[in-house]
Amino acid sequence: MRMLVLGAGLQGSACAYDLLQNPDITQVRLADLHFDHLPTFLKPLAGARLIPTPLDVRDREAVLALMRESDAVMSAIPYYFNLQLAECAVEAGVHFCDLGGNTEIVLQQKALADKAVAKGVTVVPDCGVAPGMVNILSQHGIAQLDTVDSVRIFVGGLPQHPEPPLNYQIVYSLEGVLDYYTTLSWVVRKGKRVQVTALSELEAVEFPAPVGTLEAFHTAGGLSTMALRYEGTIPTMEYKTLRYPGHAAIMKTIRELGLLDLEAVDVKGTKVVPRDLFVSVVGPKLTKPAEKDLLALRVTVTGTKGGTAATRRFDLIDRFDERHGISAMMRTTGYSLSITGQMQARREVGPPGVWTPDECMPAVAYIAELRKRGMDLVESNG
Repeated sequence: MRMLVLGAGLQGSACAYDLLQNPDITQVRLADLHFDHLPTFLKPLAGARLIPTPLDVRDREAVLALMRESDAVMSAIPYYFNLQLAECAVEAGVHFCDLGGNTEIVLQQKALADKAVAKGVTVVPDCGVAPGMVNILSQHGIAQLDTVDSVRIFVGGLPQHPEPPLNYQIVYSLEGVLDYYTTLSWVVRKGKRVQVTALSELEAVEFPAPVGTLEAFHTAGGLSTMALRYEGTIPTMEYKTLRYPGHAAIMKTIRELGLLDLEAVDVKGTKVVPRDLFVSVVGPKLTKPAEKDLLALRVTVTGTKGGTAATRRFDLIDRFDERHGISAMMRTTGYSLSITGQMQARREVGPPGVWTPDECMPAVAYIAELRKRGMDLVESNG
């Protein structure tokens, strides 16, 4: 199999690493605009199978040429490129998946379904952790019950050794985190889609020691199209982000003071965007490459089975890979993208068309792939 990974950042590099663990993959092209250096964990794999490839994804013909030489394409670049890249993949007749994160773009990608069917390929957006892994687990829980009352999802990327005042470190993008903290979140309440404010409806969620008590609050994006798909069918669906206690209150205060606003203000005669200033000042303080992270995840589906109340729950605590220097966020996100692309190339995903992971991914096989990578997903009935 020949695989093309777009984006050589944290998640793209982790995706490429995971692909290279499969001896059936003969070539991995890791494409990006610039290559300063390969991350440490990829350097031992450099050679005939790993080909760093300069590429500007805005160059449609160059993108098409690389796609036509591949069996599957995995996009780990910013979400706003994903529609045009999916269009290129369909034109090239190659399977495509991406990390997504923007539901409006996913709905636009859905419009490519007929063309994808005609080319016999699958396009699967939203293939990270949330959206992605949690949606597959949610659907797996839904499928095991006769009726479903609620689907509740909790996910957080966290430092293993939190430091005040925010008890947080950047695990992917501070700009992305701030978008989630300032955007209304879609949930399903009483069977109808409604929007709630980010950082709201705080609750405690307990995990085994040493993680312990975490706080959960609403942020956007995690449900993706599941909120649309199950509106009118499932009474309650919601996604919440996990942090160490106290984080939400501080970030809510910062937001309410206007420090995350996007409208420029005058500062001694100079126009300054408050959020840009916040990112510039706070970003370096939260960037701690030497600190180890973890990912905490819980999906709980409640309803009935055989006429009695039933629950299906999925729990995962994944930690920084100290041997290879790969973060938990990279493992869970980049590896999930890799798993999806490999299953597409083996034609285990489908039928052809454009599908979100909850619509098309075989959950049992996907979970087995997670466990092969040392992700100790625990399934329980409550």
